[in-house]
Amino acid sequence: MSRRLIACGFLGMALLVAACGSEEKTSTGAASVPVTKQADLSAAPASSSAPAPPPPAASSAVEGSTASAARCTAATLSGKVDQGDAGAGNRYAKLVFTNTGNQPCTLNGYSGFQLVAGSGGEVATRTDRTTDPGPSLVTLAPGASAMANMHWSVVAQDDESVEGPCEPEAASASAIPPDETAPVQFPWTFGPVCGAGTIEMSAFYPA
Repeated sequence: MSRRLIACGFLGMALLVAACGSEEKTSTGAASVPVTKQADLSAAPASSSAPAPPPPAASSAVEGSTASAARCTAATLSGKVDQGDAGAGNRYAKLVFTNTGNQPCTLNGYSGFQLVAGSGGEVATRTDRTTDPGPSLVTLAPGASAMANMHWSVVAQDDESVEGPCEPEAASASAIPPDETAPVQFPWTFGPVCGAGTIEMSAFYPA
């Protein structure tokens, strides 16, 4: 009888221990579920707050423009000569071209130049090109200007008259843009050009 009671006691204790172990495992497993779910929930806002991809780069092309501007022509230029310094029989001035068109254009090099009499005939003219400055590409926006340096003498040379004008006096001038054939015309008010109409002229540069 006592042995049976003892056996029952041991059996009861074993069941109690097993039950406690089962509760601990169940509690541990139940506690791990919220941790897993919490990790999943905390990841969701991070993905929704990721920065949006940058917009595509804007095109550098501007409406109405071209990859390279065309040459300036007489049709889109106005011209004039601005008087500069004078002294010791020398005259200095600047030939000025202004873009009167609505698109950029380019000048690169020297102008052709011709003095013109009041009757429309040509007056002796010779241009000597200088390299101060030399040729370089100049882009003129609408309304912008470029200029070229000019120098000539008013002192009679060789067999030119010293009693009167050394050469016939021009009333106007024609200047041809580089690499073009049609001239830009404007008044000439600077008197005769001695030395058979020799004018030193530089290439164009930005005004």
